[in-house]
Amino acid sequence: MKHTIAVISGDGIGPEVVAQAKKALDAVAEAYDHIFLYKEAKIGACAIEATGDPLPKETLEICENADAILFGAVGDIKYDNDPSAKIRPEQGLLRLRKELDLYCNVKPVKAYDNLIYNSPLKREVVKGTDFMIFRELSGGIYFGNKELSKDEKHAFDTCVYSVEEISRTAHLAFKAAQNRNKKVTLVDKANVMETSRLWRKTVAKIAEEYKDVTLEYLFIDNATMQLILNPKQFDVILTENLFGDIISDEASVISGSIGLLASSSVGERNALFEPIHGTYYEAKGKNIANPLASILSAAMLLYHLGLNEEADAIERAVEKSIALGITTKDIKRKTQKSTTTSKVGDFIADYITNQDDSNMNFQNIHMGQSTII
Repeated sequence: MKHTIAVISGDGIGPEVVAQAKKALDAVAEAYDHIFLYKEAKIGACAIEATGDPLPKETLEICENADAILFGAVGDIKYDNDPSAKIRPEQGLLRLRKELDLYCNVKPVKAYDNLIYNSPLKREVVKGTDFMIFRELSGGIYFGNKELSKDEKHAFDTCVYSVEEISRTAHLAFKAAQNRNKKVTLVDKANVMETSRLWRKTVAKIAEEYKDVTLEYLFIDNATMQLILNPKQFDVILTENLFGDIISDEASVISGSIGLLASSSVGERNALFEPIHGTYYEAKGKNIANPLASILSAAMLLYHLGLNEEADAIERAVEKSIALGITTKDIKRKTQKSTTTSKVGDFIADYITNQDDSNMNFQNIHMGQSTII
């Protein structure tokens, strides 16, 4: 089977972690007899330096014609420190989302048993947590009319939603729940906001099409509390743009490291897969960045392409690397020796192509040699 993948490594540690995700995909191609054709493209600061445009026309064309997009990170300190800059790296990603109509962000949140010690929450609270957040990405208060009065003493941001915007994200959430534990939790503020009441009305009607899925409701304030008190209660969380932004960041502490969180942004025709950790410029070029979020993004990409067994193989390899302590320093135990970004990628790839052999040689792992004997 042949698939074309647009690869946008981007800025900061993006190129380093995406390189490890490509190793995992190459291993899948070898183990399962696939062909992945990579089309490299630029976005963000590197694109500005090369073309003056954070989203060059060539990049957009490559993405439009690809089966999926593997994305790294976007941003640069020099633009962060220059508030007068009219052209910014992040504009490239926002434009890409708009041009491709990527309307739903999907974020899995999972607590790995061997990393529970990294979470600030108690072990008994975190253990067993495994849910997904479906966040509407193209509407709401972020995209409504905004205005500041001439005297700068009054301002407003308008929150607007349509039934169509709500429905298309809701259907994705319910379909995902059918393949999980069959529960959707709608997070809103229906006791106050008219847009939230439209969400409830629309989602309740859609729920009638999914008789095997239970629909529950939580106000956003209660939901943020429940994420800390009992995150295991959630299966699929469905919510609007602003609330999804808040919940996603809060949920990131459950796993113990932002370097483990992958995400996808999907539309009718295109889908983009990326880690959520950003450019992490302090680690750029040091071979210390955690590549697991990028590698798990590659697994999400494979699920999107219908290659479920192949995606499972990547996830098993990630879990094995965590279990064996073959990790970067951000998630290592005090008694463990950390390894490099590239060696974590080597292990993942080697494990995928040798899944039936679990006899690991730890000395060779840290020497950068083959992990399988």
